[in-house]
This record gives sequence, structure tokens and C-alpha cells, in this order.
Amino acid sequence: MIFFIQILSVVLIALFFFLSALHFYWAVGGKWAFETALPSDESGTVAFKPGFWACAIVGFGLFTFGSLVAWSVGWISISFLPSFLQNIVWLIALIFLARALGDFRYVGFFKQLKTTAFAKLDTKIYSPLCLFIGLSALFIAILY
Repeated sequence: MIFFIQILSVVLIALFFFLSALHFYWAVGGKWAFETALPSDESGTVAFKPGFWACAIVGFGLFTFGSLVAWSVGWISISFLPSFLQNIVWLIALIFLARALGDFRYVGFFKQLKTTAFAKLDTKIYSPLCLFIGLSALFIAILY
């Protein structure tokens, strides 16, 4: 079981660091995959267009989540309250599970809008990825 958690941890930490780097890339003006990562209505009007600070804050948050998971499985050694750390990993799980469920309009498995380019990618990639991240963090919080 420990081997499974270690493999899951590697995958989860790599995902967090990749997603963090992608958000930092967008923060400095990168365009690859930016438009398709924004929810829009049927007319193509995006729900919001994040700027530098929004992308940078999300990038920092994702980097922090990856670091916290690494810390929780013992890859980063900092003496701190283990129960606090486990609660943080639970919170990460809840955040991503809630994102997978969605807002019931633009994002998540239960969204109403399903025909836009974002909605199709959300159904195929983004929501399943959030579900995977949420369940992975949940397993780590429970089993480690």
C-alpha cells in the first residue's frame, strides 16, 4: 500500500507543479491553451479573463499544494503539526472534488452549458483531472 501511495504522490506532485508552471506561463503572457481554459457562454464570451495577478496567485497556490503533498508524504522535512498538514491535504481534496462537481453552469460534471469549446474540454479533461487530483489527495490524507 505504501508503494501505491508513493506512486500516487509522485503523479499528484508532478501534476501540481506542471499546472503551477502553466499558470505562471499564462501570467507572463503565454498563449498556449489559455483561451480553451476559460469558460464561455454559447456566444463565445468568456466568463472572466484572468490577468497577471490571478494567474500568478493560482500558480503559487498550485505550487504550494504540490509542496504540501510532498511534505505530507515525508519528501520535505519540516517539523510541524502532522494533524494540521493532514487537514490541509483534506482541504486540497475537497477543493478539487468541488471543482469536479462544478458550479452547475459553466464548469464541472454537472454543468448546464455543454456545447462550447471549453465545456467539451472540461468534460473530457479538466473535470476528470480535478476528480483524479481530489481522489488522490483524499487517498493520501486517509492512508498516509
